[in-house]
Amino acid sequence: MGGLRRSILFIGLAAFIAGIMFAGGCQLVNDLKGDSNAIENVLPGNRANAEQVAPGVNAGTIADIVNDTGPAVVKINVEKISQGMRNNSLFSDPFFRYFFGSQGEQPRTESGVGSGFIISPEGYILTNEHVVAGADRITVVMQEDNKEYVASLVGADYDFDLAVLKIEAGNSLPHLKLGDSGDIKVGNWVIAIGNPYGFDHTVTVGVISAKGRPVPVEGRYYKNLLQTDAAINPGNSGGPLLDLHGEVIGINTAVAQAQGIGFAIPTSTVDDVLVELIEKGKVIRPWLGIQMHDLTPDLVEYYGLDSAEGVVVVGVVVGSPAAKAGLLQGDIILGIDKKPVQNSEQLAGEIEKADIGQKIQLRVLREQRAIYVDVQVGEKPTQYQ
Repeated sequence: MGGLRRSILFIGLAAFIAGIMFAGGCQLVNDLKGDSNAIENVLPGNRANAEQVAPGVNAGTIADIVNDTGPAVVKINVEKISQGMRNNSLFSDPFFRYFFGSQGEQPRTESGVGSGFIISPEGYILTNEHVVAGADRITVVMQEDNKEYVASLVGADYDFDLAVLKIEAGNSLPHLKLGDSGDIKVGNWVIAIGNPYGFDHTVTVGVISAKGRPVPVEGRYYKNLLQTDAAINPGNSGGPLLDLHGEVIGINTAVAQAQGIGFAIPTSTVDDVLVELIEKGKVIRPWLGIQMHDLTPDLVEYYGLDSAEGVVVVGVVVGSPAAKAGLLQGDIILGIDKKPVQNSEQLAGEIEKADIGQKIQLRVLREQRAIYVDVQVGEKPTQYQ
């Protein structure tokens, strides 16, 4: 009987302890359900990261942004009139033309598609220069009414690959705000909207993969691009790359020859030149008119120099500010405005910071003799841009 009594007491005690543990567990769950702060303390991460959750987790955010910004994204159609066989030497032969006439010289119309986005209620549109380069006719299609508007080219710049168009809609237009690309971080989510292969208003999502990428694309050199894995294809060029606040932080521009790699011009670049493009139709660049090269070990030895600091002038454009100032081929520029010149990149940067009409002083080594040359900075002609 004693053993039986002990067993009963043991079982009762175990049940009592289990009940306490169960009740405590229920209370803990109830506390967590009723206290969102407690949930944040238990789960990894916090609400500060809520804006950067994956689109699949918070898909409503993406949908809302697209709904708000989509009407300001436009499809750009361009037409270029080609002269067909006009440049073919056979068709320019007078004997051939006498017998066969001007057949083969009929102009052809080539068309292309790109993207852009409205940046003001008055109808200014930002896109890529390569989207509209050489176009004889530019039209813009808006999402809201699917109406086609004839667009005029306000300004463009080849080096920055930026262009501004203008349409006259007769009413205030939806437009996007240019954000600060400097605030975006690698890993932040971004949204691309455009017309890849002509498919209107295609939305893709990804992250910023890298910043400050120098990328050469088809003869054009981009110094500072955002890299993203959001899908960007032909036809996306000129469309916006948006952050999760619905602000533009980049202009989709280039597609690398690999999946998951796309590029965009950061808005920090746009901010520097947008006013010039609208008011002057181009970007005004300071210019000396010299061709230069870094000093190589062979040149250092040839000129009998102590170091490779400086640049050698390998050419001077006729009629340029440098030519008017008397700079000569073979001169070595050692300093600018009392600053030592280390290489051609640094000298180019100093010139870029100068104002048109500003006088700068160059310290030059000519025939083993140091001289000073005063040059008045000019405006770079279009044919040299």
